[in-house]
Amino acid sequence: MSLKAAIKSNPAIKAFVYKLIVSNARPRWWVRCFVSPLFYKRGKKSAIRRTARMDILPFNNFRLGQYSTIEDFCTVNNGVGEVIIGDHTRVGIGNVIIGPVSIGNHVILAQNIVLSGLNHTYTDINTPIRLQKVTTADIFIEDEVWIGANSVITAGVTIGKHSVVAGGSVVTKSVPSFCVVAGNPAKIIKCYNKETDKWERVRYATN
Repeated sequence: MSLKAAIKSNPAIKAFVYKLIVSNARPRWWVRCFVSPLFYKRGKKSAIRRTARMDILPFNNFRLGQYSTIEDFCTVNNGVGEVIIGDHTRVGIGNVIIGPVSIGNHVILAQNIVLSGLNHTYTDINTPIRLQKVTTADIFIEDEVWIGANSVITAGVTIGKHSVVAGGSVVTKSVPSFCVVAGNPAKIIKCYNKETDKWERVRYATN
């Protein structure tokens, strides 16, 4: 059994290690400065701006592809799931990315977007929500997607290739490739028609 598996299989040891490396819901300073950088996987000419908050822990993957950028004032957290960002992708100012999240190549994320693969449970009314278990579901942002400012992508959602999320949208269901969605909850408003080679409006959204 590997060391990682041994720690995960023993609740007492797991709790001890967690307290050792995490403080106030983020990695301790020595983890951020000396441990986490060893686990970063960064492509050539990638950039993480100085004011980005990188809450990267060593027990889940983090990868930033080549020529990709994480802009100022972003928060990236892989505490409950890996964060994978492809090549030639820009994570705009003020984005929040909480894993598990996988972002493809040539993706544009505008400003103040939230992508969270994490949810809190709340069903036990005798326990504060903050003390209840969390659940996770992967978010997949496929290649060439453009997500507008102030949008929210919820856990378990996939945004298909070359699709667009209009600014301010709340996406609670997966989006097919080559579509435009808008609203809260987001609905399909336009799709690419291969037969006519045009982007056509959808009169009655069904998603």
